[in-house]
Amino acid sequence: MSLPAPSPAPSSLGADTRRDNALILIAEDDADIAQILTAYLDREGFRTVTAADGEVALMHHRALRPDLVLLDVQMPKADGIQVLSEIRRRGGTPVIMATARAEDLDKLLGLSLGADDYVIKPFNPLEVVARVKAVLRRARGERTGDRTIRWGPIEIDPESYVARVVDSEGGATLDLTLTEYRLLAHLARSPSRVFTRAELLDACLPEGDALERTVDSHISKLRRKLDTAGATGLCAGVRGIGYRLAAA
Repeated sequence: MSLPAPSPAPSSLGADTRRDNALILIAEDDADIAQILTAYLDREGFRTVTAADGEVALMHHRALRPDLVLLDVQMPKADGIQVLSEIRRRGGTPVIMATARAEDLDKLLGLSLGADDYVIKPFNPLEVVARVKAVLRRARGERTGDRTIRWGPIEIDPESYVARVVDSEGGATLDLTLTEYRLLAHLARSPSRVFTRAELLDACLPEGDALERTVDSHISKLRRKLDTAGATGLCAGVRGIGYRLAAA
């Protein structure tokens, strides 16, 4: 795939992220594509490191703790789906998947495992840089400033463990158990993502030996409380995968 080399002219993509000096891991087995992406990201002030296969990508991820991973789906030794799954087991590093296959199943699989975004090859490297900045801004917003999580009519205060349904009359505080609160907050932090039952179990019930189907019971109770408070249909099941928040 032939991609244009970056112009030496100053970038118009904004300087806010340039000051962050974020480290981007480019996991891509095509050396030409990796070189072009490195050049564009370097021009924007990012630090970059590359990996030509999945095993090296995981080694770099563990050792260097990158701020974001650009992850090709088709790589040797460990493909992008395997790498993404392992990254998600380790934590919440933002990941943008890159693939030459545009089938909906591949997109769904990547996003259900926790990809924050995806791009389809052949892509414009300027678009990739813009998406990197957008994903980093979202991730940064979750860590700094106003920590309140908002999605549709839901407001969640992580410091006080309080969740509310807000409406024109002010709204109501939800009477949630700790597990129900954890589930709602976890879903609301990544509302476009489909979480498997196993992921929700690990994230929200880490201290127990519960079975994956236990998640269904907690979600059912959470749904009833949301419905009673006027947030009907907010928590959606995805057949064969798990749960996500419906469109706000």
